[in-house]
Amino acid sequence: MDVPFLNLRAAYLELKRDIDAATGRVLDSGRYLLGPELAAFETEWAAYCGARHCVAVGSGCDALELALRAMDIGPGDEVIVPAHTFAATWLAVSATGAEPVAVEPEPATFTLDPERVEAAITSRTRAILPVHLYGHPADLAALSEVAERHGVRILEDAAQAHGAQAYGRRVGAWSTTAFSFYPGKNLGGFGDGGAVVTDDAELAERVRLLRNYGSREKYRHEIRATNSRLDELQAAVLRVKLAHLDAWTERRAAVAARYLDGLSGLDGPDGLVLPRPAPWAEPVWHLFVIRSADRSALRERLAAAGVETLIHYPVPVHRSEAYAGSRQAARAQPVAERLAREVLSLPMGPHLSDDAVTAVIEAVRSAVAPC
Repeated sequence: MDVPFLNLRAAYLELKRDIDAATGRVLDSGRYLLGPELAAFETEWAAYCGARHCVAVGSGCDALELALRAMDIGPGDEVIVPAHTFAATWLAVSATGAEPVAVEPEPATFTLDPERVEAAITSRTRAILPVHLYGHPADLAALSEVAERHGVRILEDAAQAHGAQAYGRRVGAWSTTAFSFYPGKNLGGFGDGGAVVTDDAELAERVRLLRNYGSREKYRHEIRATNSRLDELQAAVLRVKLAHLDAWTERRAAVAARYLDGLSGLDGPDGLVLPRPAPWAEPVWHLFVIRSADRSALRERLAAAGVETLIHYPVPVHRSEAYAGSRQAARAQPVAERLAREVLSLPMGPHLSDDAVTAVIEAVRSAVAPC
């Protein structure tokens, strides 16, 4: 059977009646921006994360940038970022005028290595920006200790980790956190969207100003800002989906457990490296990422068997054209560069059928045998 990487339409079909009612309610209201749906979603998402405040914005990248700007981070400052991540993490830092400083990940979890982070801190470091990659949280306990020792802030990038937990606390409850609601995320809308959650009331109010032209009152602009607002339609859709997020997370975990069981025995230098969550982590399995030294051959065999895969991410950010000639481009990042050559994402999602999971397992086992 053919197995697509992700079926976004399935979530809509499951919740069609509720989503159609929610969007119809917004359309009938005549209020499409900064209205009651947004206010309600911000309250509900903050409560879900265990934070006091939520400010919803136009995208996950905007959430990162506006949170950094609210922290007064800018030219001359450094922000520590993972060497292995999506480019948005770095681009948000660069947009403020600050410099992203790459630090290698832990190969087992794909997240920032706290020891390497501490070694990278300089007098210019203003913040640490861990990414909870593929749905697995970074080691927030260790990173928080490092940040406290050096007097720097933490801004979490949880674009792929809605509901993930570290040491029994959800991401978003530890420190100021940026989320994305891009359609493919665990909690995704029907377009771009993002949010900043925080316990810091002053920072939250500053993000509200930054997202709305620096204005609390129309035509009065207190600071130089931008336009980045989650609209009422997206907020209404996200409210419907939020009620199902935990159930979808449980289904993702069940799929991951079947993969880990079904692919056991394939680990090894000539086979695969399977994801292994840290004992203190409860990942939400945004992606199920394996590693193979012969990724191209494996991917071709899986495609021939009807299994669609993706690569997250084939080009390390410090090797991208966007950062050519930068100080970061001159630095080798061997762990990140190896991951970029080896990572392969298998189909994952709450609507993946049992038969599809079986088909993926059988295809991988068959494909790895001759590799």
